[in-house]
Amino acid sequence: SNGSEPSPSFLLAGLPGLEGAQCWLSIPLCSAYVLAVAGNGAVLLAVRLEPGLHAPMYLFLCMLAAVDLALATATVPRTLSFYWFDSREIGLGACLLQMFLIHALSAVESAVLLAMAVDRYVAICHPLRHAAVLTNGTTAKVGLLALARGVIFFLPLPLLLLPLPFCGPRALSHSFCLHQDVMNLACANTTPSVVYGLTAILLVMGLDALLICLSYVLILRAVLRLAAWRERLKVFSTCIAHICVVLAFYVPLIGLSVVHRFGKDLAPLVHVVMGNIYILVPAVLNPIIYGVRTKQIQRRILSLIHVTDR
Repeated sequence: SNGSEPSPSFLLAGLPGLEGAQCWLSIPLCSAYVLAVAGNGAVLLAVRLEPGLHAPMYLFLCMLAAVDLALATATVPRTLSFYWFDSREIGLGACLLQMFLIHALSAVESAVLLAMAVDRYVAICHPLRHAAVLTNGTTAKVGLLALARGVIFFLPLPLLLLPLPFCGPRALSHSFCLHQDVMNLACANTTPSVVYGLTAILLVMGLDALLICLSYVLILRAVLRLAAWRERLKVFSTCIAHICVVLAFYVPLIGLSVVHRFGKDLAPLVHVVMGNIYILVPAVLNPIIYGVRTKQIQRRILSLIHVTDR
């Protein structure tokens, strides 16, 4: 839009066909958000207070919890304000900021998952070098690099969309702003945005997924060299929590991508539900998975609950 026109705005998607019950149906969404905040907050606090958890794997887990908190907070409160107060309209600036946060934070989470896979690979395949290779200082540098990569790769997305004109009803297919969703509403040539968006996704999430798979191929090969089945299971069981977290992130991501690419004939409700699953499933499941698998985290959280009750 030119300088004489007001900044365009977009209409968030509600629950198509269920508009009359949106207030009630928002309760599960709100409950999931509260659970995500409580669970990830508890993990951060437990690792902070438990000296035995000040190790690279659990520092990466803290990064994962912080990213999940930020990602959920960047989307869910705005969605709830729409469901509860009928605040459906979102301005261009707020929409592009939300879009950038979603994609950049997803890239950071993908990088942290890759770092955790490398941590498991070094711990299993080169255990004598683990303490020297993955120090707390190295872990902090990896976290900063993950954040910088997410910002650098995905900052151009809103910048490419900002000068474009938007026409039509400007109705989004999700209850928050995603790049492909906003881009489809532009009434101008979006080829640079399409090419860059696809390239960024492949170079970040796609490459991370391939490297995670490669790390587990090497881990599996090392595990199969062990003579006893009991020893194999014991070693590989240290990877179960990370594998579950990887699946909780990539399965909804792939599902949302498939819906965007091939789901034009699907009911609009499917797009809304898949978007919320992508945002909330990792944030809710990750602290549960690591809470169940890590006894130190369990003990620290239970002790915090006990102190609070007293």
